[in-house]
Amino acid sequence: MIERRTYSYLGPAGTFTEAALDQVPEARGHEWKPVHNVGEALADVLEGRSDAAMIAIENSIEGGVSTTLDALATKPGLRIVGEYLVKVNFVLVANPGISLDDVTVIAAHPVAYAQCHSWLGAHLPRHAHVPAASNVASALGILDGTLPAQAAIAAPGIVQHHEFEVLAENIGDNDNAVTRFVLVARTVAPGEPTGADKTSLIVELPDDRPGALLEMLEQFSTRGINLSLIESRPIGDELGRYRFVLDADGHIQDERMADALLGIRRFSPRVVFLGSYPRADRRIVQYPDRYADEIFVEARDWLRGLIAGEPEEG
Repeated sequence: MIERRTYSYLGPAGTFTEAALDQVPEARGHEWKPVHNVGEALADVLEGRSDAAMIAIENSIEGGVSTTLDALATKPGLRIVGEYLVKVNFVLVANPGISLDDVTVIAAHPVAYAQCHSWLGAHLPRHAHVPAASNVASALGILDGTLPAQAAIAAPGIVQHHEFEVLAENIGDNDNAVTRFVLVARTVAPGEPTGADKTSLIVELPDDRPGALLEMLEQFSTRGINLSLIESRPIGDELGRYRFVLDADGHIQDERMADALLGIRRFSPRVVFLGSYPRADRRIVQYPDRYADEIFVEARDWLRGLIAGEPEEG
């Protein structure tokens, strides 16, 4: 008998987060638990109510999702085990009988709202915004009257679950908008390298001095590792103190990545390893030949030989 697993996601049904979870083959046929926010999703994992949680971590328009980055930095015992991409598109919906001319207040999740600024400025320049916990919550809020708005920004799939008047389609400012989601579980050993992997870290600088950030970045550049995300977040204990969220191309079992992590550990007072996992796009990581695993192994063997007093080969 297959053990039933539970997956938390930002609900209710119809969110982009649910669409990301639908991409996880091992989650199909198991319990999907809708939650209200990222903190609740991660608490479910840490406290054993869920086996994993799907959360948004980055958007191609707005950058890193601050609530997710801050939660991962401050909640020990979590690992990213996979990433998934969801193309983002929005519709403006209202209760039947409402027209675009009737709209003065719009309910929307802040991230969705930010991605529709141009359309809203052109078609509803005098509107006000009421924040909602999710794209679906914005629509349900106008449906049941709990949000003081005439229309809501939502994912197109909302009309499959509820009867709404679609006032406008494709209202996002960028047709290429994509949100990146990560599946987070309790701390586990990283999976085997695939050759198309990503490693995520959170690194604090040792002090506020000229060149400290450059020294951190050099731990990767001198080993041929590309950083696909560098996001700064305030630590919160005083002004001017920041931690950096990094996505590095490669796997912790790659010799170059392992060497870089050792350098980062020596450099930083606090390093949070978030995980090594397959890239969503499955793109093979490219790097110069001089950073191949065997080069690092040969260099270590050479050093051991020097320490042991072995004669060098000609």
